[in-house]
Amino acid sequence: MSNDIEYIKEDPWRILRIMSDFVEAFESLAPLGKAVTIFGSARTKPEDLAYKNAVEVAKLLAGAGFGVITGGGPGIMEAGNRGASEAGGKSVGLNISLPFEQKVNPYVNYPIPFHYFFARKTCFAKYSMGFVFMPGGFGTMDEVFEILTLVQTHRIPLVPMIFFGSGFWKGLLKWFKDQLLAEKYISPGDLELYHVTDDPEEVLKIVIDHERRIGAPIVPNKWLG
Repeated sequence: MSNDIEYIKEDPWRILRIMSDFVEAFESLAPLGKAVTIFGSARTKPEDLAYKNAVEVAKLLAGAGFGVITGGGPGIMEAGNRGASEAGGKSVGLNISLPFEQKVNPYVNYPIPFHYFFARKTCFAKYSMGFVFMPGGFGTMDEVFEILTLVQTHRIPLVPMIFFGSGFWKGLLKWFKDQLLAEKYISPGDLELYHVTDDPEEVLKIVIDHERRIGAPIVPNKWLG
């Protein structure tokens, strides 16, 4: 019983720590301007095609004036930050504190630390006007479904959601159609919410076309209100 009481007493202090995550991130990200988030595996090596493609995607986005946001760690995250940094753009890393101490990659020029995953995920959604899903594992899938759900439920506006690497994603996207749609767990229009490509240039075109259609970048997203 005493342990339960101590745990309850800790909760008010935990709330302050949560607030600290949000306050520091909001203050840092508010001046960022238009930006695109790149998600993908921390395990991807520099010699992998996915890494090279992520570098190229980030270079193109940064060259067109978009900030590039990643999780700040290794793999695809490093590739995204590397491309943005080498293009002279804003390279943002929303780094999470993990037991194995994920370090911020050397290409981040705007590092923002987080203790809580959910606070970090909020900031990805709030400060991005587009999302690129590179190949990845459970963490990437978590972000994929988070963003798809927010758009599908109109919690954030319709923004570019781009699955990069058709060969990697084809099984999941086929499952969307053959299982989720066929069994009416989603609507036909939900399959039109996203794009699929293998071309870095097409990523940039999709993002720019979206920006032109809306007239101005939606930054930050207002879904928290």
